[in-house]
Amino acid sequence: MDTAQLAMPRRSRDFLDRAARHSPARLAIGVFASVIGLVTLGLWGPWATVSGERPLFVDALFTATSATTVTGLVVVPTGEYWSVLGLVVILVAIKIGGLGVMTLASILGAAVSRRIGLTQRLLVQSETKFTRLGEVGSLVRTVVLTSTVLEASIALVLFPRFVIDGEGVGTAAWHAVFYGVSAFNNAGFVPTAEGLVPYGSDWWVLLPIIVGVFIGSLGFPVLLDVLRRLREPRRWSLHSKLTITTSAALVVVGAVLVAAFEWTNPGTFKPLDAAGTFLASLFAGVMPRSGGFSTVDVGEMHEGTWLLMDALMFVGGGSASTAGGIKVTTLAVMLLAIVAEARGDRDVEAFRRRIPRTALQVAIAVSLVSATIVLVSSLLLLAITGYTLDIVLFEVISAFATCGLSTQEPGGWPDPAKYVLTVLMFVGRTGTMTLAAALALRSRRRVIRYPEERPIIG
Repeated sequence: MDTAQLAMPRRSRDFLDRAARHSPARLAIGVFASVIGLVTLGLWGPWATVSGERPLFVDALFTATSATTVTGLVVVPTGEYWSVLGLVVILVAIKIGGLGVMTLASILGAAVSRRIGLTQRLLVQSETKFTRLGEVGSLVRTVVLTSTVLEASIALVLFPRFVIDGEGVGTAAWHAVFYGVSAFNNAGFVPTAEGLVPYGSDWWVLLPIIVGVFIGSLGFPVLLDVLRRLREPRRWSLHSKLTITTSAALVVVGAVLVAAFEWTNPGTFKPLDAAGTFLASLFAGVMPRSGGFSTVDVGEMHEGTWLLMDALMFVGGGSASTAGGIKVTTLAVMLLAIVAEARGDRDVEAFRRRIPRTALQVAIAVSLVSATIVLVSSLLLLAITGYTLDIVLFEVISAFATCGLSTQEPGGWPDPAKYVLTVLMFVGRTGTMTLAAALALRSRRRVIRYPEERPIIG
């Protein structure tokens, strides 16, 4: 091997080192896009479909993006259209997307070199929002251990239920593993044609999925913090406390309101008994957080329920989690700022901690930019599809928040709309992360400060 050949890997490493130090979020997006490209190639072949025919490129790209961004929106029936090999490709994409591309790269690097280098630590830090480089290794181990244990636990609980339901041992194991991975990673993909609809009143199946989706939506930094101080909740970080309390509150509010709106709806909750209605309401309260599973036909729900779910999907889950949306801490910080302003308080406070003004500025910026993206995308889809605003808004927020709930049957979108939703899923998974990282790291010292003058607001 000559000197030029040896220099190429070195130059590549130097380029990655510079990119990781100066713009880790951009590098993460580039790698994320590359993974989507590879998954698209894996699905864009006759081996990936049941019929043995090559799928349309737009369908392969849409499904690859949906799986890698752990969204769950589909344009073809997952359990009927894709072969076992195609489903395996989708499952691998969900696992990669849930772990995070940079986290996975660090795992592979550690397996090869027995350590996590500075570049990998910087990349994981940008992707997970973890602030202390020295603890990135602990975070990576927690990510792998927690995700694997929870996915396996869900699968072990579901396996005997599927066997009792008449499935063969191999089929039951495959479905249990698929649901375990899909649930914890908030992906919303189902391996069968009927999905979870037959289990609408089955606590054995739905409860572990609810728990997996909720824990997955909290975020890996929260899980690391809680696991370290499991018996000392008072010592949990402010981020953990805000994430857990806001998430729990949204689940309760969502479940109660969905039950109130759908209680008498013959297409959804009315045929269920009291226990079934309670379970379906709890399930429906958790899934808009980014889970994407459904036990009833979302298209049959009232428009008021759609609007409620729009709000829940837009908020999403915790930062650095498998969920999407603007994140619950963003909502919490803005609500706390409103309360502080109403009380006339000088500082925004929570759990005996003062929240810096820069956090509020980032929260406002992320929310406004996200709302603008939803607005522009809704206008595009209104022009492309001719659907009504309630349907378009639901689908746009579901894609942007990487939730996966849909009011439409697979295959109902024209190709231009599929491309718009594909971009939305990608931006929803990576764009807000980049914006938040860029704003949080942007610090400009100014010697001169202008005189303060308050404009009239409201």
